[in-house]
Amino acid sequence: MIGRALKFGGYQGHTSVHTRGAQAFCDALGDSRNVAFLQNITTSGRQASELLTLTEAGTLDGCYFASSYLAGRMPELGLFDQHFAAADRRLVYAVLDGPFGRRLAEKVEAETGFKVLGYWDNGLRHISFANRPIRSPQDCRGLRIRTLANEAHQRVFRALGFEPQVIDVRDLAAAIEAKQVDAQENPLTNTYQMGLHKTQRHIVLTGHLLGVTLVLFNRETFQSWSQPVQAAVSAALAEATAKQRLFAQEEEAKCEAAMRRDGVEFTTLSAAERARFVAATAEEVAAMRAGLDVEILEMFHEELARVAAEQSPDPTKIREE
Repeated sequence: MIGRALKFGGYQGHTSVHTRGAQAFCDALGDSRNVAFLQNITTSGRQASELLTLTEAGTLDGCYFASSYLAGRMPELGLFDQHFAAADRRLVYAVLDGPFGRRLAEKVEAETGFKVLGYWDNGLRHISFANRPIRSPQDCRGLRIRTLANEAHQRVFRALGFEPQVIDVRDLAAAIEAKQVDAQENPLTNTYQMGLHKTQRHIVLTGHLLGVTLVLFNRETFQSWSQPVQAAVSAALAEATAKQRLFAQEEEAKCEAAMRRDGVEFTTLSAAERARFVAATAEEVAAMRAGLDVEILEMFHEELARVAAEQSPDPTKIREE
């Protein structure tokens, strides 16, 4: 196709939804010899973040990577760290697949050596608790929560009344078992696969963040390919993206079902209860937004509102049976 195997890298095990998405991309290209897939760079003792360096340098043609790791270079990507901005992943998919996603990709391409060819699902984050569920910010007061090593995230959780604690992911399971913290936040797949639910028996479906993973290619390499090759790679990525998102939703449902069978208690917040969390964190989220590109931020929220309106049923068009 390009006179050699296309080189694509990842950083997760063979069962992860990202690895399965990457494999779907390889399969969509039609011949396994078309892609040399480095499934998990960390098994060779290298850091996952090296994928970004290798791709931007052209040693790899492409890779997938969580958007938050590029937010330092591309502040616009910080918009995915807005807590309680969107709990419905289908709305976010529609926004990313439309004009906003294309505009964001243009910004990334203009400011880095990357070309964005896809947006993958990196999990909807929820909060688990050891002793009891919570339904309001008042219930969070004084509780120790393990959060990401991100000061903006920690300020949001402090606004809810939590006492944030940073614990490396390698030590998280042991810390949860030792009850060093009262709560933690993660996608359901992580909570289940790491065995955190065995100690933290209450999960509140806050959906406070939807993680986004970027599928990145070396911009100059991609532009050097013929139009038919660019089209083939883009089409294969579009097919793989649809499958990866489905894998993510299926895996989440499977993990939730397994935890329910194991006796874990799930709590769904009402619209009014969720609104209290939004109000409690509004000031910190606004401060986070202040550092973002105004055009990108406004476009994201405008597109989110438009898509939500389009996907909401129109009661005037519902016929009486």
